Amino acid sequence: MKPLRLPSARPGLADVAILCLLGGVIATVVAFAREFEAPFAQAVRIDLRPAALPRYTLYSLSRGVLALVISYLFALGFGWAAAKSRAAERLLLPLLDILQSIPVLGFLPGLVLGLMSLFPTRNVGLELAAILMIFTAQAWNLALSFYNSLKALPPQLRDACKVAGWPPGRTFRQLEVPAAAQGLVWNGMLSMAGGWFFLMVNEAFRLGNRDYRLPGIGSYMSVALDQGNLRAAGLAITAMVVMIVCVDQLLWRPLVVWVEKFRLDESGDGGPAPSSWVLEFLRRARLPRGAAVFQRRAYRRARRAARPLERPFRAVGPIILRGPRFAFEHPVPRMVGVGLAIVAVAAAAALGAWRLWLLLAQLGWAEWAKLVSSAALTFARVMGAVILSTAWALPAGVVIGRSPRIARALQPVIQVVASFPAPMLFPLVILLFERISIGLGLGAVALMVLAGQWYILFNVISAVAAIPQQLKDATAAFRLPRWRRWRALYLPAAAPALVMGWVTAAGGAWNGSIVAEYIEAGGALRTTKGLGSLISEATADANFPLLAGGIALMSLIVVGWNRIVWRSLMEWARTRFGYAQ
Repeated sequence: MKPLRLPSARPGLADVAILCLLGGVIATVVAFAREFEAPFAQAVRIDLRPAALPRYTLYSLSRGVLALVISYLFALGFGWAAAKSRAAERLLLPLLDILQSIPVLGFLPGLVLGLMSLFPTRNVGLELAAILMIFTAQAWNLALSFYNSLKALPPQLRDACKVAGWPPGRTFRQLEVPAAAQGLVWNGMLSMAGGWFFLMVNEAFRLGNRDYRLPGIGSYMSVALDQGNLRAAGLAITAMVVMIVCVDQLLWRPLVVWVEKFRLDESGDGGPAPSSWVLEFLRRARLPRGAAVFQRRAYRRARRAARPLERPFRAVGPIILRGPRFAFEHPVPRMVGVGLAIVAVAAAAALGAWRLWLLLAQLGWAEWAKLVSSAALTFARVMGAVILSTAWALPAGVVIGRSPRIARALQPVIQVVASFPAPMLFPLVILLFERISIGLGLGAVALMVLAGQWYILFNVISAVAAIPQQLKDATAAFRLPRWRRWRALYLPAAAPALVMGWVTAAGGAWNGSIVAEYIEAGGALRTTKGLGSLISEATADANFPLLAGGIALMSLIVVGWNRIVWRSLMEWARTRFGYAQ
């Protein structure tokens, strides 16, 4: 038998780039894997030399990518279960609404203590805790995006799959996932940005008298600020910007261009199609095409070699292969699986509720009064941050969204700036406020604006950019003045998206309150009264009853305000300003 040979293809510059990139990825994976197996030590020494910063940046990027992979797997499973089963939908959607209202410090103590008890001598538990905490900032909008895509899928396409005899697995791979690809990619970018938000907390945090620290750009920035080393802090900010730009150009931009082929409609804004210089460069590579030919040849040769061995197993083979297909296609096993999943989730929720009640029962009236008064102050700051964010993001979003030329020029810049973790700038902003005699009570509002303003801006831009061209032509034909166009067309068209931006911006501000009201900078701790600072203090002091009370109260406020106020505003905006009446 002749040995297989790779088809002759002279490697070009693109092939060399791919090989170098694969080598770098493998080296990063190996180095990061060594961190998992490293002996556990509290208060790991962080090297502030510039030479250590690239290694720390790659470690943080590895944690973010791993968390994003887990988030995508969770989103696919959650979205499919919620869209296919009415009973699962009634249970999972309210559960997701509660989970996304819990701040990251609500997950931190349980994850850290639980995983550290499983791996007491190695860094595995601490690394897994950091990755899962990043996951809690990434997963929820991906899950909702996939769920909404499945619910909005045209029934004609599902009927066509049934007529073609496709099993559910093939329908999932070739219809449902491709139809949701665009939403998953765009929400993946937002999720990656959300994961960076609490990077400093995830990599350097204190729980009682224990100091947990992991090597990464977040811990590098935290130590630099604690020591007042502005040079090192500036280098960390520069490294973060470079990493965000590289990830955008090497990962997200090619994915955005690639998923355009999965569009279910042919509508567009009439402008040029999106492009990626990285994707165009990689398409010139010859080695992948040669490897594909080699794979097909190897497969055919393996089939010919195995043909004599197939006959004894023909009777058993179909039974083995039909087992998984029967489990997924037959309604009885599928209902049993869904029922078991619902029972498991309900049991876990009941156990968590019981443990929460035991913690809350330890709080007295004085502590509850302190929680309520602190929550009122933080609520006022959150609403002030939403108003200030709207004051500039609404007009800016309309201006950018109504002009494709301005949108194409500014969108990459805005995306990079929005992806930058705002808490890394919080200490610098606070030091600036102190020089102009502004206290943290008012300064926290400005910090919350940094945490939530981009949600409003992106939602308004997308809504204004989606205005039908016929409506724009009508305003031009009637020669409406600019202010009349804003009042009659742009602001009404942006209203539903603006309310959605308020929802997400308020959620970002609530989460941002944890680091906006409790900041360490220049070796000094600065706090102001509020629910966020109360949660941070309870975490630092390992006061689990007070921590549980603060998280429960914040979740109750966020969920209740979403259900009572934001949902009513959303319904009013859709019925009052929607295109279809």
